[in-house]
Amino acid sequence: MLMRSEPFTEIHRIAQQMFGSPEAGTWSRPSAMPIDAYRHGDELVIAFDLPGVDRDAIDIDVEREVLTVRAERRPVDLGGDAVAQLSERPLGVFARRLFLGEALDTEHISATYDNGVLVLRVPIAEKAKPRKITVAAREHDDAKVLTT
Repeated sequence: MLMRSEPFTEIHRIAQQMFGSPEAGTWSRPSAMPIDAYRHGDELVIAFDLPGVDRDAIDIDVEREVLTVRAERRPVDLGGDAVAQLSERPLGVFARRLFLGEALDTEHISATYDNGVLVLRVPIAEKAKPRKITVAAREHDDAKVLTT
């Protein structure tokens, strides 16, 4: 089993409290979000991990063949006199930009968001799908045979 060891945990925790989380981003400098991408039949499926993000805080844009996903995780309102005891989950803006290429149909992308996972389905473009080419027989009348 792999374990991550961090000898300066206390210093890291104090720096986070003083200067904010280094993992969190701003709209001008967003942090990355983890993704999985795989082909399923005639579509590319891309899953983004966005736990704790409201659906309304997700922004998806496509310009030419570039897909941009941005999301913002905002602080939870603890209410009245509640004081946070531990805060490790990064807050702020997360973004990912993917270059899709001409083989994908960016006009028909669909998106769903469930249990903190944003799933985009991008159809494979018709021109990129494999196709069979039939070979026709040549008629003997059209062919001329040279004899010497």
